[in-house]
Formats: sequence, C-alpha cells, structure tokens
Amino acid sequence: MPYLERDGDVHILHLGDQGQTDSENRFHPDWIDAFHAALDEVEAVEGPASLVFAASGKFFTNGLDTDWLFGNLDKIHWYLDRVHTIFSRVLTFPMTTVAAVGGHAFGAGAMLAASSDLRVMRADRGFWCLPEANLNMPFTVGMNALMTLQLPRAVAVEAMTTSRRFGGADALAAGIVNEIAEGDDVLAAAVARAAATTTLHGKNLAKIKSDLHAPILDAFAVPTTPDNLAFG
Repeated sequence: MPYLERDGDVHILHLGDQGQTDSENRFHPDWIDAFHAALDEVEAVEGPASLVFAASGKFFTNGLDTDWLFGNLDKIHWYLDRVHTIFSRVLTFPMTTVAAVGGHAFGAGAMLAASSDLRVMRADRGFWCLPEANLNMPFTVGMNALMTLQLPRAVAVEAMTTSRRFGGADALAAGIVNEIAEGDDVLAAAVARAAATTTLHGKNLAKIKSDLHAPILDAFAVPTTPDNLAFG
C-alpha cells in the first residue's frame, strides 16, 4: 500500500509497500483509498510543501487492477469513477507534484504521471505506455481528455492508437517527461525539482491548476456509464 516519507519540505508518496520492490502498484480499490488517505495527510500540512510520487523496483505503477476489475465487472463504472478521482485530485493538488518514474508506467500509471505537474523518468530502464489499444480496451471520456490535453497532439495520437512503449530518452524527446536521470538518481532529481517550488503551496496554486485543467476536470466529472464505455 502507498506510504509517506519526507525529505525536508518535500513529501514523498511511495506507491508500493514499504520494503517491497516487486509490486506492480496497481489501482486496487483499497490502494485507491490508501492513496487518498496519504494525500489527505499531505494536504493538511501547513507551510512550504511539495509532493513527489515514487516507487521502488521494476514498476512505477502498472495502472488498473485488471484482476480485480474482470472479477467485478458489475462494478466497472464505479471503479473507473474512483480511478478518475485520483487524476482529478492530483491535477488540482495545492502544491507542486512531481512523478519520479523509475520503472514501468503503464495505462492508468502513465496517466498518474501525466496528471502530475512535472515528470522525471529513468533513462536506462522502464517504459511509459498506454496499452489500451493493444488490450482492446477503450479510454473513458476523462482519460481521453487527459491524454489529448496533457500531451502534444501527435504524441497523444501515436501513444493512444499504437500502444507504443516510450523509453526515457524517447519520452523526453516527445515531451512526455521533463527530465531523465540515470539509475537511482531519478528520485533525487524529482525531489530537487519539488524542493525548488515548496513556497508555492496554497490555495492560489490550487486555483491556477483548477482553471488550467478545467476541460479535463469537466471530462472526469462525466459519470462512466454503458453509453460512454464499452469493452470490445
């Protein structure tokens, strides 16, 4: 489950269990609840602050918990709406957010990174990928808006329609991430970027983000229904 650490005024939300390096950090409903609880804790902090999302091992996060999802298809719309709350909240979080992508970021994991203000990715290992086309899965209205408005248009088209896997150098060239770093330097680079913006924490930044991302937030507010989501 997600847990928090702190480096000065920078809060680090680790996406997997403490001490484990083999977790895929998928969005199980319990994981989503724990993620929001961690955000509640960070949001309650007063004074300078910023937030980094990080993970150990092979995966940043592999996105949707497909094992749970396909075992609970009667709850699919509820589940996807819960996933949307993660992206909406990160997009409007009242402090700078930085994704330290040290491993694979697939599907909803790639979207979590895209929802963050800044992204640092490992140069030599891991992929950022939207595998939905390859998996014969659709994008929800909100996910479509997130990808098409957060990425350069041509990059969004390629990523969404071909399920291309972008390594660190390719992701930087495509404008998906802001920086690449070698090996274990990813977290340190992300923390450095976050530390430079801790004084921005507050309601003003949250308002700027809410206005900036209004079209995406409106799309995420659309409830997922059989009319706007159907698996092929």
